Amino acid sequence: MPIRTAYKAQVDYLQILDENAVLDEKLVKGEGGKPVLSDEEVRELYEYMNKCRALDEIAFKLQRSGRMGTYPQNKGQEAAAIGAGYAAKRGVDWLVPCYRENAALWMHGLPMHYIFLHWMGDERGNQIPEGVYQNPLCIPIGTQMLHATGIAWAFKMRKEPRVAITFFGDGATSEGDFHEAMNFASAFQVPCVFFCQNNHWAISVPREQQMNSETVAQKALAYGMPTTQVDGNDLFAVYKASKEAIERARAGGGPSFIEAVTYRLGDHTTADDARRYRDPAEVEAWVGKDPMIRLKKYLTAKGIWNEEKQRELDQAAKDNAQKVVDEAFNIVKPAVTDIFDYTYATLPPELEVQKRTMRTHSLGQGVGAEQLQR
Repeated sequence: MPIRTAYKAQVDYLQILDENAVLDEKLVKGEGGKPVLSDEEVRELYEYMNKCRALDEIAFKLQRSGRMGTYPQNKGQEAAAIGAGYAAKRGVDWLVPCYRENAALWMHGLPMHYIFLHWMGDERGNQIPEGVYQNPLCIPIGTQMLHATGIAWAFKMRKEPRVAITFFGDGATSEGDFHEAMNFASAFQVPCVFFCQNNHWAISVPREQQMNSETVAQKALAYGMPTTQVDGNDLFAVYKASKEAIERARAGGGPSFIEAVTYRLGDHTTADDARRYRDPAEVEAWVGKDPMIRLKKYLTAKGIWNEEKQRELDQAAKDNAQKVVDEAFNIVKPAVTDIFDYTYATLPPELEVQKRTMRTHSLGQGVGAEQLQR
C-alpha cells in the first residue's frame, strides 16, 4: 500500500504595520474594504498606550522606593494587550488575564488603582466591580486557561453570544494546564480565544530551550484549532487577528489560538535582573520595535501627530498616573471584620462569635461550647 499524507498544515504570520511604520494597504482592509482601524481609533489607542506606559513606569518606581511589592512591568507588550482588548466587547466578553495585560483590563472597566492595590498586597485590588467581566490577575503560571475554558463552556451551555479570551506567556504553554484547557475547549467547541504573548523568555529560560517547536502557534494544530502567529508589536495585526477569532467564536466556530510575537523590555519582575541572562544587543534590537515608537511614526507620517501633541499627552499621562497613585494610597484601611464578611453567605455561629468578640478561644469569647451549640 502506498504511503499517503494523513495530515498537513501551515501557520501563517500576520504583520500589517512594520517597525518602520510602513503599512500594508492590502492587509489593513477589513470587511467592506474599510481599514480595520480608523486614524481616529489609532490616535486614541496610542494616547491610551502612553497612559498605560506612564502607569507602568511609576509602579516600577514605587516598588524600587519600597512602597509597592514585586511588580511585573508591561513595558513593550502594550500593543498585544490593547489590540486584543479592543477587539473584545466591553460589558459582554470575559477577560482572563495573566499579569501583563493591565491595559486590556483597564480598557474593560477595571479601576486603574486596583492593579496598584493588588501589588501593594491589598486584596481589594482583586475584588472585581459588578458588571466588569474579568478575572483577577493570575500569578500561578497557566492555571487561568482552565478558568477561561470553563467560563466559555458556561456561555455555550447558556446559549449566550459571549466569548472568553485568556492571556498567557510562551512559558505557560509548557504547563499541563495549558494542554488540558486546549483539549477541552476544542473537544467541546467552546467560545474561547487563547492569546499567547510570546515575549521570548519564561523568566530566564529562552523559548528555544523550553520547546522544540518552531512556533508556539503550531501547538494548537494538535487540537484541531484555528491558529495564527502575528507581530505582537503591531496594533493593526493584533486587532485584526483577535477580532476575527473573537467573532468566529461568537458565531459558534469554537476556540482559536493566537501567538503574538513580542518582547518584554523590562525584567521579568522587579525581583529579577535580566542582565544576567539576556544579551544587551538583543534588548536593544527590540527597543527599536517598541509598539509606541511604531505608532508615533505612523501617526506623524499621516500628519495627525506632532511634538506639541506629544508634550500635551505626556503631561496628561503624568497627571493621570499621579491621580491613580493618590487613589491607591489614600484608600480607607480595610475593617478587621472583612475577614469574616467575604466567605460565607450566612456566617456559622462559631465564626459569628469570633467576629463579635475578636477572639478565637472560648475563654476570650466568654462563652462555652454548650452556648455555641445553641
